[in-house]
Amino acid sequence: MQGKIRIAAFVMAAAAPFVLIGELRAQQAPPQFPNMTFFITSTGGPKGADYGGIAGADAHCQALAAKAGAGGRTWRAYLSVQGVGGAAAVDARDRIGKGPWVNAAGLQIASNVDDLHSANNKIDTEAGLAETGRRIPSRLFVVNQHDILTGSDENGRAPPADKDMTCGNWTKSGDGSAMVGHHDRMGLRDDAPSKSWNASHPSRGCSADQLKSSGGAGLLYCFAAN
Repeated sequence: MQGKIRIAAFVMAAAAPFVLIGELRAQQAPPQFPNMTFFITSTGGPKGADYGGIAGADAHCQALAAKAGAGGRTWRAYLSVQGVGGAAAVDARDRIGKGPWVNAAGLQIASNVDDLHSANNKIDTEAGLAETGRRIPSRLFVVNQHDILTGSDENGRAPPADKDMTCGNWTKSGDGSAMVGHHDRMGLRDDAPSKSWNASHPSRGCSADQLKSSGGAGLLYCFAAN
């Protein structure tokens, strides 16, 4: 009898590490938000503003959405493309569907495209959540990521082609510039440009280090287009 007890105890002790590993893996599983239709990317791309073009930015949004359980939708990055070399411009506002859009917490960000581009939208420090459900660090943090790439004006349209404001249509990771918005919408005055979620100022460059220098990380706004 004592022999059987010793064997059972040995089996349980041997199995304990595997049980613990299973529990840790379960704890590390990313949170799932299948109803989410808007988020700010928790991470940028490895090359700053260079996503290999707008299709690469869309793929980044799609991949992060899939990890969060919302991959069954078509996701688009809120980015504009300037009309250069005879190609037509693409406006960010025309790429993201019709809305409404809700964040990971279920809060409605905007009911439609016009609402999104009005003072009524709810993009701010508390509601501008990543696909993980976490807040993006604002300027209240020592290390912040408040600059979000858009390449757009306040109405969500592409800038004129005479000046690069999209880091070479999202293909440059060195010299260049891209329009960014401030997800925290903080400014010294109520009418300050820095209050704009999508058109606050041009970036200092296109590389990861240059974006970081002004409080960015190559992050994107992502919207479910269907």
